Amino acid sequence: MIGLGDPGIRCSSAGCTADAAFRVNWRNPRIHGPERVKVWLACAAHRDSLSGYLSSRGFPVQVTPLAVELDRIPDPA
Repeated sequence: MIGLGDPGIRCSSAGCTADAAFRVNWRNPRIHGPERVKVWLACAAHRDSLSGYLSSRGFPVQVTPLAVELDRIPDPA
């Protein structure tokens, strides 16, 4: 489990070296069911840009604090 203060837990945004504070949980619904959760890590500055990038491609996305792990990403309503 990923947690705050773990060494090496950095933002997934290209070139960013900030500590991650959020999980950007997502999946590609064309190839995975709701039980498949992919995770990008994000700092506060990149949380919206990373989730927006995925959302603009039609992927279901849920942002959670770093300590909150999801076991599924349902299709949007």
